[in-house]
Amino acid sequence: MKILVLNAGSSSQKSSLYEISGDIPQQAPQPLWEAKVDFSHQEGMAEVKVKTAMGELQEEIPANSQAAVIPHLLETLTNGITKVIHQPTDIDVVGHRVVHGGRKYRQSVLVTEEVKAAIASLFSLAPAHNPANLEGITAIEQYLGNIPQVAVFDTAFHTSIPDAAAIYPGAYEWVEQGIRRYGFHGISHQYCAQRAADILGQVSSLRLITCHLGNGCSLAAIKDGCSIDTTMGFTPLDGLMMGSRSGAIDPSILIYLLRQNSYTVDKLDYVLNKASGLRGISGVSSDMRSVREAISQGNSRAQLAIDMFIHRLRAGIGSMLASLGGLDALVFTGGIGENAPDIRAAASEAFAFLGLHIDTVKNNSKPVDADIATSDSAVRVLVVHTQEDWAIATECWRLSKAT
Repeated sequence: MKILVLNAGSSSQKSSLYEISGDIPQQAPQPLWEAKVDFSHQEGMAEVKVKTAMGELQEEIPANSQAAVIPHLLETLTNGITKVIHQPTDIDVVGHRVVHGGRKYRQSVLVTEEVKAAIASLFSLAPAHNPANLEGITAIEQYLGNIPQVAVFDTAFHTSIPDAAAIYPGAYEWVEQGIRRYGFHGISHQYCAQRAADILGQVSSLRLITCHLGNGCSLAAIKDGCSIDTTMGFTPLDGLMMGSRSGAIDPSILIYLLRQNSYTVDKLDYVLNKASGLRGISGVSSDMRSVREAISQGNSRAQLAIDMFIHRLRAGIGSMLASLGGLDALVFTGGIGENAPDIRAAASEAFAFLGLHIDTVKNNSKPVDADIATSDSAVRVLVVHTQEDWAIATECWRLSKAT
């Protein structure tokens, strides 16, 4: 079975083609083909990078949307040095990451007209993502016809969170309006929890805190394979300090700014989502690597940004710990989680009182899917390479076999 995965973001898209023969392998295989598209470098242009075992391709093409770039991606699958299939109809199913599924979708589903309408109805809750996700679904329909498509929802994994953790302590009418903690990065958190169980040789009964740390950051408290708490909320803005998002702040700050500083709603939205976090505090960048470079040049604001990031990460881990009532393993993933040993060490050292201890040599040796705790640590510490595309592909395989 050949499965095409489209993982669309607000200004980028990752795509992969997997082939699954027989049962699902325990570890993710290399995709036959993978592509990355970046729309952020130049308006109206898309930077496309395609990689296969036979060759690589890098180019810029005129495109400003998922729909515009998909025909070109399909062409790279069937032509040139990146050719891996004879024709697009060799693809059996297409899987899509869909950021917001609301309360209705608790698991992945085959795409129908009803599903598309539901994704569209949630545009206001995920304006940077759901429109792009639906655009990809529509484009595949246009170019590949009635091929089966699967929607894999980032929120689905967190639908197991109990109401006491999911409902905000505002007016009860908020609950009736669907205002609650939905949580995000669910595909990544679920994959990392399953991979952690594989690494530790335990199928269930694990208490995990998974730390997805990238430009967007979130934590999940996972017990027996189910999410019971998370830091992102009604939108992906809540929770930890992130690359350009503020994370949780006193809501009265927003009221104050609207009343005293002539802020508009649009300006507030921009500041909170695009000009806060590491970028806002450091004044340098939303990229952790650039902030670190600024620190090496004596930039005190960059140092403050890192210190705040670590403080809030520790606080978030502490809150997840309270929800779990104990901890078997702390799991790091994402661009920062996988590649920043100093952040892992700084976050972990605050929990030495639990008997958690990191092996410095292991932590600094670019670990992948590995336990970096000392042999006598009471809590295991894992670094897991998140594989969202593979997780989406396995959902496509499961649903295809069930129908």
